[in-house]
Amino acid sequence: MSKNPNYSQAIEELENIVSELENENVSVEELSRKVKRASELISICKTALHITEQEVKNILEDLNREENKKEKP
Repeated sequence: MSKNPNYSQAIEELENIVSELENENVSVEELSRKVKRASELISICKTALHITEQEVKNILEDLNREENKKEKP
């Protein structure tokens, strides 16, 4: 997969790595490479989730502000 995948691509690649580790005999060198890539993918996912969380929080705050404006005469 690409070097900088989006969230969905990163999850898919992580699932593939887990499946390969569960179902194949993996050399120490290959294990090291796969674990390093999994770590990179987890970081990408965490960043994407954090950004999404902030965006949702901002949207909810905007909605609450709008609601408060409507309630005040």
